[in-house]
Amino acid sequence: MSDREPVRARNLDIYGSGELAWGAVRDALTAALPKAETPVYLGTVRPDGRPHSAGVGALWHEGDLFVVSGPGTRKSRNLAANPACTVSVRTPVGDVVLEGDAERVTDPAVLEAVAAGYREGGWPARVEGEAFTAPYSAQSAGPPPWYLYRIVFHTVFAVATVEPYGAMRWSFAR
Repeated sequence: MSDREPVRARNLDIYGSGELAWGAVRDALTAALPKAETPVYLGTVRPDGRPHSAGVGALWHEGDLFVVSGPGTRKSRNLAANPACTVSVRTPVGDVVLEGDAERVTDPAVLEAVAAGYREGGWPARVEGEAFTAPYSAQSAGPPPWYLYRIVFHTVFAVATVEPYGAMRWSFAR
């Protein structure tokens, strides 16, 4: 995946602001994740069609967004039945929502690279088998081991909360 670029951009601003640059939003995601103080919510769909949202630990790594969740949690069970999801993030430049599909990551090289990124952010994750473990995680993650999911996003929305303001929608190749 690595450093994907949008194939289409649409300015959604209704107040006359110019287009937001995807690069600025991508850089804000890189800076905001995996800081524990950054609010990140994963939206999934229950098997009966009802929505579910829960806080997650997320990491932006080499152009991909990753989240962690225990296999017994509602969000992981939802993703197993239907990988469609959203991830909502509050960044220094504004609110960002990524829409796409979650895929579980079991590749040892990717697991190690992402675990290193989490450690750099302050969470002492380590790879054990095809999942993560650590002395602790968020309550919403459930008990270890924790699965790693890559969010393969196809649409990203951003609403800037700082100058130059604006609102954008980017579409990405699937």
